Amino acid sequence: MTVTERFLNYVSYETTSDEASETCPSTPDQKVLGAAIVDEMKSIGIEDAHMDENGYIYGTVKGSENAPVIGLIAHMDTAPDCSGKDIRTRIVEYNGGDILLNEEKQILMQAKDYPNLAHSIGKHLIVTDGTTLLGADDKAGIAAILTAAEELLKEGTPHATLRIGFTPDEEIGRGADRFDVAGFGADYAYTVDGGGLGELEYENFNAASAVVTVYGRNVHPGSAKDIMINSQHIAMEFHGLLPVHERPESTFAYEGFSHLCEMHGEVEKSTLEYIIRDHSREKFERKKEIFTEIARFLNAKYGEGTIELTLRDSYFNMKEKIEPVMFIVENAKQAMLDEGVAPKVVPIRGGTDGARLSYEGLPCPNIFTGGENFHGRFEYVPIEDMEACVRVLKRILTNAAK
Repeated sequence: MTVTERFLNYVSYETTSDEASETCPSTPDQKVLGAAIVDEMKSIGIEDAHMDENGYIYGTVKGSENAPVIGLIAHMDTAPDCSGKDIRTRIVEYNGGDILLNEEKQILMQAKDYPNLAHSIGKHLIVTDGTTLLGADDKAGIAAILTAAEELLKEGTPHATLRIGFTPDEEIGRGADRFDVAGFGADYAYTVDGGGLGELEYENFNAASAVVTVYGRNVHPGSAKDIMINSQHIAMEFHGLLPVHERPESTFAYEGFSHLCEMHGEVEKSTLEYIIRDHSREKFERKKEIFTEIARFLNAKYGEGTIELTLRDSYFNMKEKIEPVMFIVENAKQAMLDEGVAPKVVPIRGGTDGARLSYEGLPCPNIFTGGENFHGRFEYVPIEDMEACVRVLKRILTNAAK
């Protein structure tokens, strides 16, 4: 089975994760896809393939004696930012310009809005009909890993032992929660969860969430003078005191941000929900301090208890865990060069399972899948880039056996 055939099969399964759920996996459909993947793994010769009670899949392709054990990890869920149900795919031979995704609804993917399209001229793009996401994040990773595994099993080329791990709920930050690092038994690993061709990442954001709850006092507006406290006004004041230049739309590369994700309000109670991100641990901690200082200032202004702030760390920059074993990054770069792919070492403006796993003792940089425009209706993946990912994964494993 080709990587394209696998990918098109996987995206036919709806596997959107749900942050409001308290189960693991957060949605039952992830286990439906998981069961199908386990059957497929067994059919290509991965005898120990299995899914545990939490929806995590593991399997082994035994390699050469004395070669390292290398893990390849991807996730099965898709982001709740956009519908992942009834995905209608189409393969487009891209020769430049805009792509008409949906003639009936006149949905266009416009080249001016997505400059990365220029890198895909001459390639075959898998796109949607513009009403759902595609699911390349991260079903392209699963497809690439299993295609590489199947080809290695058929070819019999000496290679490192491969440990495969597929996780649920990565998109809601829980992918590493119940991953069996000790049982996985890899010396090191790579998440295959990156974007454009050649991307290689070993730095990610430090991440936290902030929930700001504002309490007010309601009374009839006709008799509100000196009595009413409108929590919505104070919430807007809180947001207005955050640095304007540290919003996502004003930052790139290594620059961090504070992002207002949701807001809800009425006179008596309002909530603001943020994510806080920065590659620098020092700047990250300072961003959290600013939230605390604003809350303290507004409580002094309006009365103690007006602002309730909850800060929670999510994950940290894996760089400090990767730097002592930088050879695993260099090995991935060499594998790309061997396969004619130019490495692009870039920071992740987000996080992966690998960030958490690196802190749990499994160093885990991130490798490209070829996908672009993740989490939205204009997501796409070039077939040629998925095929390049397969070649790079195989090369990592075969080089390690030399």
